[in-house]
Amino acid sequence: MTGALPDLTPFFERYERHAREADALFERIRSEFPDLVVCRERCSGCCHALFDLSLVEALYLNAKFLERFPAGAERAALLDLADGVDRKTAVFKRKIFKDSQAGKDSNAILSEVAARRMRCPLLGENELCRLYDVRPITCRLYGVPTAIGGKAHTCGLTGFRQGRAYPTVALDKMQQRLTALSEDLARDIGSAYKELSLVYVPVSSVLITAYDARYLGLGGNNGGDKAKARP
Repeated sequence: MTGALPDLTPFFERYERHAREADALFERIRSEFPDLVVCRERCSGCCHALFDLSLVEALYLNAKFLERFPAGAERAALLDLADGVDRKTAVFKRKIFKDSQAGKDSNAILSEVAARRMRCPLLGENELCRLYDVRPITCRLYGVPTAIGGKAHTCGLTGFRQGRAYPTVALDKMQQRLTALSEDLARDIGSAYKELSLVYVPVSSVLITAYDARYLGLGGNNGGDKAKARP
């Protein structure tokens, strides 16, 4: 990250505890249903799903990306790739917003979002995640049954079947905890943006954004414009 920022380590450590909890939930379900959880190396179906990250998770992933890919040709190539994905994602999101404003059924919109395929810029040509060890929590839980708003979801490649009872991770409750952590972070750093903790962005945006003092509303430099990362 660029700019003079406060130490976010305590918040990153709290986030990592949530990530470990997600891993434990995944492993518990896989141990109970080893024939139904089919996640394996280079199985990258989940790497094409469209989802957003909370503030704390975005800051964490951005920091790890900059650590893993210092300035140079490889980082520049990834930023170009992420920028292309981000533009396509923005176009799709505008369409979804217009559909919502026009009164399209919310379930139909959610189904369209779930069906949308968008290759994650962190997915390498070898079908392996470039930041697998620090991947988002949604990625960590993709191969087991989850629920959002009481509605069950699962990867179509698994052996889990609709209409049957399985241990299910309440993904929305997990996200609520991340939102609360983001609220703590925004308050602790003294951000001038009251709704900073409510900003959710896709992985592509996380990679190309410079999370500096200006972006976070610190030090009186609150232009509010989205800053792009430099190679």
